[in-house]
Amino acid sequence: MNEFIVYISTRALAVLVACCIALPAVARASTPDLPVLVREDFESGADRWQPTDAGAWQVTGEGDKHVYNQYRRSEYEPPHRSPYNISLLKDVVVGDFVLTADVRSTTGRNNGHRDVCLFFGYQDPAHFYYVHVGRKTDDHANQIFVVDDADRIKISERTNEGTPWDDEWHRVKVVRDVESGKIEIYFDDMEKPVKVAHDKRFMSGQVGIGSFDDTAEWDNVELRGRRVEQSAKATTSGPSGGR
Repeated sequence: MNEFIVYISTRALAVLVACCIALPAVARASTPDLPVLVREDFESGADRWQPTDAGAWQVTGEGDKHVYNQYRRSEYEPPHRSPYNISLLKDVVVGDFVLTADVRSTTGRNNGHRDVCLFFGYQDPAHFYYVHVGRKTDDHANQIFVVDDADRIKISERTNEGTPWDDEWHRVKVVRDVESGKIEIYFDDMEKPVKVAHDKRFMSGQVGIGSFDDTAEWDNVELRGRRVEQSAKATTSGPSGGR
């Protein structure tokens, strides 16, 4: 009898150990450990960045640190209805990636479309994704969008009611998995996405920061990802999943 109890206890312990090992493996598979490609705190300027209008961006001091300040609307006219204020990270093209940043909305007005934007899969001014992190949700605000040689269209499958902008600093994150087409957006809570989409139009591209037509300050930008040689579109021009 004692031998039987010991056998059962040993088997139970083995199952428990196996489960404890397997669970982190599943987590790693869904959020791969991507290498750090860029860490940017703007203490040495913003030479890594390429804005649509250099006159709308400047590095400014804030106490004992510096931020990348998009302080006015860019004098830039996109070829299709899409954001005006874009600053792209130069010379880095990624497939899978995680982009995080600290941001403070400085627009001063608190209307429904108060926003910041993050850009990814950027091919050229007429082909890219962006997320509009807006105060109130509608078909043109607080959504994930694609610009595909036409005015932007929303591709969000899920979003929240709006982003609680104030005059404080907040943390934002974009996660992109190319194989599944998944795009996830996080705001302050880095564990639970507030917006989700799936799309495979642009399989790689540049990333960037900015806003539609508001102002904001940026700091502590980090890009983890898989670097690719050049941007690439999917073999089909349409989105995944029949959308």
